[in-house]
Amino acid sequence: MLWFGNEITLRQISIVKAKSVVVPMQRGVKVLHDPVLNKGTAFTEEERDRLGLRGLLPPRVLTQDHQKKRVLENLSVKPNDLERYIYLVSLQDRNESLFYRTVIDHLEECMPIIYTPTVGKACQSYGHLFRQSRGLYISLHDKGRIRQILHNWPYQNVRVIVVTDGERILGLGDLGVYGMGIPIGKLSLYTACAGIHPTQCLPIVIDVGTNNKSLLDDELYLGLQHERVRGDQYEELLTEFIHAAQEVFPDVLVQLEDFATDNAFTLLHGFKDKACLFDDDIQGTASVALAGIFSALKIKGGKLADQRFVFLGAGEAGVGIADILCEAMVEEGLSLEEARLRCWLVDSRGLVCDSRENLAHHKMAYAHPHVLVDTLEETIDLLQPTAIIGVSGQGGKFTKEVLEKMAQLNEQPIIFALSNPTSNSECSAEDAYLHTGGRAIFASGSPFNPVDLNGRTYYPGQGNNVYIFPGVGLGVAYSKATRVTDKMFLEAARTVSHMVSKEEMAQGRIYPALKRIRDVSARIAEAVTRVAMEEGLTRITESDVHLDKIRDYMYSPEYTEYM
Repeated sequence: MLWFGNEITLRQISIVKAKSVVVPMQRGVKVLHDPVLNKGTAFTEEERDRLGLRGLLPPRVLTQDHQKKRVLENLSVKPNDLERYIYLVSLQDRNESLFYRTVIDHLEECMPIIYTPTVGKACQSYGHLFRQSRGLYISLHDKGRIRQILHNWPYQNVRVIVVTDGERILGLGDLGVYGMGIPIGKLSLYTACAGIHPTQCLPIVIDVGTNNKSLLDDELYLGLQHERVRGDQYEELLTEFIHAAQEVFPDVLVQLEDFATDNAFTLLHGFKDKACLFDDDIQGTASVALAGIFSALKIKGGKLADQRFVFLGAGEAGVGIADILCEAMVEEGLSLEEARLRCWLVDSRGLVCDSRENLAHHKMAYAHPHVLVDTLEETIDLLQPTAIIGVSGQGGKFTKEVLEKMAQLNEQPIIFALSNPTSNSECSAEDAYLHTGGRAIFASGSPFNPVDLNGRTYYPGQGNNVYIFPGVGLGVAYSKATRVTDKMFLEAARTVSHMVSKEEMAQGRIYPALKRIRDVSARIAEAVTRVAMEEGLTRITESDVHLDKIRDYMYSPEYTEYM
């Protein structure tokens, strides 16, 4: 049997694990240089003879656990998180099984390094840190030959593509091709948190230029050295890419990541009913926020339909969260119009209302009748919300005065400061608890440490999309669903909230512990598979909608024994 041939599938490889009788085509140093095949010092004596590795490795055979101890030891002596990021990415390029074993076993420590907040710093320095290419780069120069480029990828069974054009990376703005760090990081989480096989993951950056002058002036910048191209050329390139991805990888899910607001909404609404595609900044953020709201209401009591929400930020995340909240409220019996009247947006010009002119199209559904209000504080005074949700990308906007007003209005105010990275969070966990007398139900986008206040320890929730997108992707991959629907994200949110234990809620937590994320993802996949069946988007049968079968499908990074 061949490793890369048709005789054995990647799914079979992930299932048979250490009992595999697969013989890799490569021998000698080629095995050691292939991160999928490489086991380093864990190759057995027999494998070293069989694969031509004798003498290419130190003589002692070590277990994966021994190797992991060395990794953790090296991480512990690195001077900062950026150096730890570089070390882990280098490990991923050498030995993917060991990389994922380490990340899975130490997710709470590793996730802030391989993703937010450290990945933002890595993206800013991407060209200067560049050592080895990973993923695919598609530029304007490639128009008309994207299918050919996709065929250059060495693995044919790609199930998840994460793609960005680098224009709105986290809260850092336009980073051009340096945004590649985001798809790489997201796909690492698909594998670590949901068991999508590494060879089924493909990171892609679309390069249409950058408006970041510091990058254009940098002689080491790796992308096209001109300002961003927009209009017909941009649309034609993205359309060609989405069509080519479906053709070359028939079962692929495309996740849009960190596109500018207008492009994100245009691509999502233009293709969501034509391709297996979603936008994580719109739908993933919405779903994880809704999960946190569901949990918050279990703590404070009350119905979703009785809440009033004010959003600081009216872009992808703000509108996406408002949309899914409305969908959930409609299920509780409200009309769509009634539900929307419980969601109010505040942007850089003040309250979004019908008296304003030249509103962007995506804001129109939430432009309610109201006099123009300039500030968030005044908006809170007038609308008296039960929850404020920050998705503005502007740090410190939930001031002491804002938080105190929310505490005056509510016994347990819901305060979600979701902007990334930590420096852009609308308030810190400490401020949220301090200025509400410890009564806030708080969540942030990037992690904050527990807060000690008046003899009690508060555990801030992290409304991280990792609770949602890996499980949704796993469900789509497992069921081979042909589309991703809004109901899938609604059910994913319910699943996450159900997974929060009574003990966790007693501590003020509104999301389950990260150490349980693979179980959370498996249960989301089960819910997504069921939705796909109900909506006629899969050929899977009822007998296959089983948690044990989904867990069996998930990749686990044990070493394969090469016979």
